[in-house]
Amino acid sequence: MRKLVALTLLGASLASVWQRFLAFRDKLNISQKEEPVEPQNCHLVEGIEYGSEDIDILPSGLAFISSGLKYPGMPNFAPDEPGKIFLMNLNEQNPRAQALKISDGFDQELFNPHGISTFIDKDYTVYLYVVNHPHMKSTVEIFKFEEQQRSLVHLKTIKHKLLKRVNDIVVLGPEQFYATRDHYFTSFFMSLIEMILDLRWCYVLFYSPREVKVVAKGFNSANGITVSPDQKYVYVADVMAKNIHVMKKHDNGDLTQLKVIQLDTLVDNLTVDPATGDILAGCHPNPLKLLFYNPEDPPGSEVLRIQNVLSEEPGVSTVYANNGSVLQGSSVASVYQGKMLIGTIFHKALYCEL
Repeated sequence: MRKLVALTLLGASLASVWQRFLAFRDKLNISQKEEPVEPQNCHLVEGIEYGSEDIDILPSGLAFISSGLKYPGMPNFAPDEPGKIFLMNLNEQNPRAQALKISDGFDQELFNPHGISTFIDKDYTVYLYVVNHPHMKSTVEIFKFEEQQRSLVHLKTIKHKLLKRVNDIVVLGPEQFYATRDHYFTSFFMSLIEMILDLRWCYVLFYSPREVKVVAKGFNSANGITVSPDQKYVYVADVMAKNIHVMKKHDNGDLTQLKVIQLDTLVDNLTVDPATGDILAGCHPNPLKLLFYNPEDPPGSEVLRIQNVLSEEPGVSTVYANNGSVLQGSSVASVYQGKMLIGTIFHKALYCEL
């Protein structure tokens, strides 16, 4: 009798795992094809060859680009090259990317930049916050931007027990930010199991010098994060759930979920159009091609614009879509005065005049 009960429980467990695997496979959009949507005035950014995972554009038109991310399970074309931060001036007629120098005293050989966010102080000093993965761990690095020297001065490394598997960051004030955790486990294999089993153990954390706390949880994979222009709302991408969480921000850093915008593609990083308040999302239309990279059939790229975010029916439109023939593995898009930069996890970057 015990053997029969054990076999019954085993069979039920295997059936449950199989159902979860089938649901996970459906999430990967295996059969989805990209219908091309490509603005006419676009070209690849010269000098960026090994990724442009996140982009943050200042109100002045200076764009910071993180490059060279080494991420478990993702392709990497330069595994022995340290990461870099590039700068582009979008006010120039033909803007070019320039790698910024980083001050002495910072271990550049271990620099593995992921999500980035800028903060402008009252005296107009620009600070760049970078999610870094030295030895595949997670820290947040604070740099001061020296515009005349085109350099970054390293000020501080932030570590905390809650800063694990950090993906993206949005800065609100001096040493005050939200950060996302995209997986609970650190190894690629266990992260894959985590996604198949739909564990939802990921979260958003609030960091300040006085308090560090989890302010939202229950995500499949909390990824990109950004804030509305008035800083009243925070937007979080759950990449595996194919949605964007819209949350109200409170003065103490807590977040209250207002709604979830469901999409048909895997959402990576988020930015906000400062002129309209629209969300721009870098997306992965066929992520299976990321996990099993084939240069003959590369992953495509997709950028969505979400309008009227707080309304009952936000408008969703495709700004850019390509099957990988031009741009592979789009992770972010950011706009400035009719110009758009599209970044990728491991590939190139695209500059468009809209």
